[in-house]
Amino acid sequence: MTLHDTSRRRLRGTALPVLLLAGWWTAFQFGWSDSTLLVAPSQVWDTAARLSGDGTLWRALGASLARDLAGFILGSLAGFGVGIALGLSRLLENLVGPTLHTVKQVSLLAWIPLISVWFGLGDLAKVVFLALAAFFPVVLNTFEGIRGVPRELVEVARVFALTPLQLLRRVVLPAALPSIFNGIHLALIYAWLATLGAEYLLTSGIGIGNLLTDGREHLWMDQVLLGIVVVGLVGFTLNWLAGVVEARLLRWRGTSTGQY
Repeated sequence: MTLHDTSRRRLRGTALPVLLLAGWWTAFQFGWSDSTLLVAPSQVWDTAARLSGDGTLWRALGASLARDLAGFILGSLAGFGVGIALGLSRLLENLVGPTLHTVKQVSLLAWIPLISVWFGLGDLAKVVFLALAAFFPVVLNTFEGIRGVPRELVEVARVFALTPLQLLRRVVLPAALPSIFNGIHLALIYAWLATLGAEYLLTSGIGIGNLLTDGREHLWMDQVLLGIVVVGLVGFTLNWLAGVVEARLLRWRGTSTGQY
């Protein structure tokens, strides 16, 4: 893809946000709605400048990202370990797999009452909730990636008399990397979405979710809309960074990436 094609693709991607912003400004400018819930884009901008200037926005964003990162790392590491164990052991899969597949059907939000009883309403409960959100996509994609390794590769490794550890490190994990990275990518997105849910429902502390809650309770729609914009921008950035890292780490696979 040429640089010109890339630029055109990015411009097309900005078309819808620009149209929405233009429609929002037009609706306010021409008074198409007299609702107090409709605020001007300039008012949202002024609120962003005010909350940024006194540090409120940055403290909330920093707290949310810190929880997101902690939960994502814990959940991903646990999911990676369990996924490898299930992928390598048929016995463990038969023992644990049915329970795991049953538990994953439970809505993530349904765990909040239990987590709040066990861990309270503070940061620990939120991190546990986020770790749970990141755990399932990683464990399932790691398991599927390992089980999807071509049998021919394993047979060749056995011909070369590789030890089980060498087989895992040199054959199984490299072949399963696309699926594993897909799980990690999903975990990053799910953890960020769960961050807002945790802060919205477990209201103790500060964060972007708490900023949204305060705006809703006081009908500060400029603050609510600012929070939505920040959430969207952070989610977009995390998704973009995950895609860049994944593409670079899997570049060595060439055209074979994603074939397993």
